Amino acid sequence: MVSADGYILTNNHVVGDNTAELTVSLADKREMRARLVGTDPWTDIALLKIDATGLPVIPWGDSSRLKVAEWVLAIGNPFMLNQTVTLGIVSALGRANVGVAAYEDFIQTDAAINPGNSGGALINARGELVGINTAIYSQSGGYQGVGFAVPSNLARRVMNDLIKYGEVRRGTLGYFELQPLTTRVAQELSVPVEKGVLVSRMSRNAAAYVAGLRPGDVIVTFNGTSIDDASQLVRLIADSSIGGTATVGAYRKGRKIEFRIPVVAMRERPGRGQ
Repeated sequence: MVSADGYILTNNHVVGDNTAELTVSLADKREMRARLVGTDPWTDIALLKIDATGLPVIPWGDSSRLKVAEWVLAIGNPFMLNQTVTLGIVSALGRANVGVAAYEDFIQTDAAINPGNSGGALINARGELVGINTAIYSQSGGYQGVGFAVPSNLARRVMNDLIKYGEVRRGTLGYFELQPLTTRVAQELSVPVEKGVLVSRMSRNAAAYVAGLRPGDVIVTFNGTSIDDASQLVRLIADSSIGGTATVGAYRKGRKIEFRIPVVAMRERPGRGQ
């Protein structure tokens, strides 16, 4: 519960489809019908609203100030055991390439997270919300010490967009697919660096194509930031100001070139590319 007038954050996969009837059970045993304000499959976040006032609210924490090995607590409903609290530490920050969502920038924690914890709060030692528990890595289906939470700063931005626009506004350079840059591919393409991503396919209608980017190019920087993998590039593009211009550095046949590409509003969720 993130506002006294009834806004509630949870996971998109907890809500299900947009036609589901949603009921919220409060700690004082009240059950209230909830309205789905909006969902964001990119981050697996959903925002609900109940008609109530004077509700208890968890204070927001600044997830950008989290440190690895800092203590955190996960609150949830594992195995229908309501208001379960587990303790752990921040195992890693900025975890991506997990395969859970399109936009991945997770807090990794070893606080016990099990089926039923999804959508629950990850809080710091000051009782502030620093994440929304989202997923676990498990070979058995249960706790194995690897859980993932959406950072509170990202969840808050998603929430604000859903309230203001009814959707999360993200930038795009048009559709193109990306592949990892391996040492062998870098040598074959005469790329003098080992970090970057290979453009494998793209739409001719994409703003990036119109600006000159082509399949076979290796993107190595975006607005001056070095690119390590495709997930990072997708996040940087999505977070770009719509209507602005992005500067993309790439290699083509061993030659460094730079493109200035207009950032447009994303209209639909892409597949494996951007």
